[in-house]
Parts: sequence; structure tokens; C-alpha cells
Amino acid sequence: MGVRVLVLEDEAAIADFVVRGLREEGFAVDAATDGLSAWHALVESDWDLVVLDRLLPGIDGLQILKRLREKGIKAPVLFLTARDAVADRVAGLNAGADDYLCKPFAFEELLARVHALTRRDGSRAGTLVEYAGVSVDLATQRAARDGAALDLTVREQALLLFFLRHPDQVLSKTRLYEQVWDERYDGTSNTLEVHVMSLRRALEAHGPRLVHTLRGRGYRFGKESGNASGRCFGASAPYWNA
Repeated sequence: MGVRVLVLEDEAAIADFVVRGLREEGFAVDAATDGLSAWHALVESDWDLVVLDRLLPGIDGLQILKRLREKGIKAPVLFLTARDAVADRVAGLNAGADDYLCKPFAFEELLARVHALTRRDGSRAGTLVEYAGVSVDLATQRAARDGAALDLTVREQALLLFFLRHPDQVLSKTRLYEQVWDERYDGTSNTLEVHVMSLRRALEAHGPRLVHTLRGRGYRFGKESGNASGRCFGASAPYWNA
């Protein structure tokens, strides 16, 4: 599944800004906006990184951090705070934060710190999403096919990551728009088709087709089956170009 990030932030605009930005960079991101929801999310799932706001309603971010470490959860924590006094930063670090970032902040700086923390915490295997010889390393943001580097845009790489996480599944256009673009498919946009064709060109420069179009249903990522040419793993629908 790649690197999983939990964003705990009560300011809707900041939370949306961070979540959207990290998703576009290929991270699997969830969010919570209050202390109680944040705590439940922390203890019910495993996370590779936690982005934690200092001032959360319900349970304060500093208390959540202390409880987290007392419980033995070692996921790296990037502490967000509007308080830039040395004492506040020291309090967060002493409570178990791995790094801190003062508001307001630039997304580029947050992203750099996220990359640094995920590289520090895990092995390369833990950040590598791979299938059928195609891989994306979330720590280095490098995509490759059979060892050959792929030159992809941010959106193409996000689309590839979603395919890699759902191999051999039929993925509808609606689902791809909602999960990769974070917007509803209006039935007329050709944005997805354009990105699929570009991704195909990059992949097929180093091997056979992996992104298959299923007429009226969407796309499937994976090797073509041994069935008759033009058929979809036992189905009657032929492959069509995007």
C-alpha cells in the first residue's frame, strides 16, 4: 500500500491543503479533525507517519503525542504548531515528536520533512509499491519498469500508484477520478484518457501493455492473460485504446 500518512488537523483549509498535496505526491492519506477521532484513528490502524496539530479540540495534540509514545507506538510524528516559542517546540520534541513545523508553512517544506521522516523510519522495501516489474519508490519519488526509469508527471505517477495498488482489478472512470483527482467524474471530461495514454507511452517504451481499456467499464492494470488476443481475462469485451 505504500506510505500511509495520518493528518490530524482541525482547521479545514489547512487539512484539505495538506491532504490533497500529499495525495498528489502519491501518499495514502487519511485525516481526522478532533482529538477523540484522532486517537481512535491512531490506535486502530498502523501509520508510517503522523502529521499532528498542536491545538486539537477534545484531546490536545500534545497529550495525544504523549499517549502515543506511552502506548509504544513508534510512528514518526511531524508536529504542527502555531506557537513558535522555543519552549513550545521543546515541549513537542520532549513529548516524542520527531520534527516540528511552525504555521504558516509552505507545502514544499512540509513535503521535504515528510520525505526525510519516512526515509529515516523505514527500509526501502517499506516504501516500494511494485507489481509486474513496475515500481514507485515513495521515499525517493522514482518510478521504474524493469529497472528503467520512467519520466512521469506528478499526476501520471499518482495514477500509476493507484493502478499498482489495485492490480488486475476493473477500475471505473468514476473511481479513478474520485481517488486520483479527488473530484467527481462529469461524464464528459477526457482528462483521464489523456493521462492514461501518456502513462502507456512511458510504460510501453520498456515492455508490453499493462494498462488495458475495458469498454464501458474502465481500466485494468496487469499482464494480458493467455486468452485469445483482444480479450479481457475470460470476458467478452475487447481491449480498446483510451
